[in-house]
Amino acid sequence: MWDPVEYLSFADHRSRPFHELMARVGAESPRRVVDLGCGPGNLTATLVDRWPSAVVEALDSSPEMVRAARVRGLDARVGDVAAWQPAPDTDVVVTNAVLQWVPGHEDLLRHWVDALPPGAWLAMQVPGNFDGPSHALVRALVAASWPSLAGLVRASPVLDPAGYADVLGAAEVDAWETTYLQRLDGPDAVLEWITGTALRPIRAALDDADWAGFRARLAPLLREAYPERADGTTWFPFRRIFAVARVR
Repeated sequence: MWDPVEYLSFADHRSRPFHELMARVGAESPRRVVDLGCGPGNLTATLVDRWPSAVVEALDSSPEMVRAARVRGLDARVGDVAAWQPAPDTDVVVTNAVLQWVPGHEDLLRHWVDALPPGAWLAMQVPGNFDGPSHALVRALVAASWPSLAGLVRASPVLDPAGYADVLGAAEVDAWETTYLQRLDGPDAVLEWITGTALRPIRAALDDADWAGFRARLAPLLREAYPERADGTTWFPFRRIFAVARVR
């Protein structure tokens, strides 16, 4: 289950890659704009503001997130990104921090490029920090003490920028990466950050007591890898991978 409130607790940090991504999309008057993996809709709303004459659709697999997006007045629905098909008038497709959850998403990207009309834009962003301590420590802890959860933690489900440029090679492609140095507030800030995203499958698999035990084991490992500063904040490097394609 996705928790919109928990997810939005880091809204400023999570929105930075979205705005960097959309700055590279040059669509002027798109007919239809689709946000695949819209979450609670706070970023989808910026698409409505940018292109007020467009039909803006929003899709997410989480009913909780879709309800939060609808409260914002958005045309949001529950659906599977892997099953989505573009309508003939789809001129912009945005998928922000979603495809890392979709096995085989490289084939999806190729299919979308083939299915979109000429001149359409496809913009994607995924986390690229799966080799960082925040993820490596989770994998090590699961392997040592919770082997039954091994299938819930992934090594590296994304490509590098060159990999996505190759996948999207049938279109004009701009691919790059950015490492943000996030300044997180509060105790165990990195643990709280990944609780709302990377640890979500583990949380869903554990009862409350086991989840408390898992957090208690993980917290000191993360504190050592990401030490809290004297002012109570923590620096958290976060690599992101971007690609924007324009269909020929």
